[in-house]
Amino acid sequence: MTEVYGIIGYPVSHSLSPFIHNLGFKELGINAVYGCFEVKPEMLPAAIEGVKALGIKGLSVTVPYKEKIMEFLDEIDETAQKIGAVNTILNEKGKLIGFNTDWIGILKAFEVSGVDLKEKKVVIVGAGGASKAVVFAVKKAGAKEIEVYNRTFEKAVKLADEFGVIPKKWEELKNACGDVIIQTTSVGMNSWESPVEEQTLANFKIAMDIVYTPLKTKFLSMAEKYGKIIDGLKMLLYQGIEQFKIWTKKTPPIDFIEKNLYQNILKKGR
Repeated sequence: MTEVYGIIGYPVSHSLSPFIHNLGFKELGINAVYGCFEVKPEMLPAAIEGVKALGIKGLSVTVPYKEKIMEFLDEIDETAQKIGAVNTILNEKGKLIGFNTDWIGILKAFEVSGVDLKEKKVVIVGAGGASKAVVFAVKKAGAKEIEVYNRTFEKAVKLADEFGVIPKKWEELKNACGDVIIQTTSVGMNSWESPVEEQTLANFKIAMDIVYTPLKTKFLSMAEKYGKIIDGLKMLLYQGIEQFKIWTKKTPPIDFIEKNLYQNILKKGR
């Protein structure tokens, strides 16, 4: 029997997760398929029941459900509980278990890019579900100071209360400075927009965007003039590898998948 996996979110048509996982299944000879499940917010409870009814073995969770999905799960991994967001679900004989692999994806992306976050001042743009994993990862890596800017200041304050970071008002972003800036919002996805002005990006030596369509966002294109950039595809790849391990207990060929992933996105001109 073919096992079924997929990504749940709204929207999800842009996702490259199917490419990563289906390639992994193929290379390891696993009889499984991974697809996209675009679910409107009002249909989320029914969709989760459908996961159990259909025996879907595992899910990736993307915006806007990384926090909301937690109330529908039977069990949540300790790290995901600390982060307060889930991006991975394992269906273990009808029992849905939530995990978070985004933070591992973040740390690996910096590691393979040769960036050490220890003692760095880090500025994070956005305070949604993705930013929680980013804050967790950056703290774990030993950053000395973390500022979080968000359009809704209350969300930044909430994040600060949970993780001990510094909340900042959105209008103050133009004066932000530090060693590393990480863009965690969906602004710039499939569009030529940036939530951060170029004059601000000039104050940082390293910039990362978790958006990966386009591969080089406007945010990264501007930041590249002033220092090193890290694209969102690296985070996607490494968080996906961890998901694959959770679901199958096997490690796919990382280098092979990475090479094909970048070739695929460049071929499509993203």
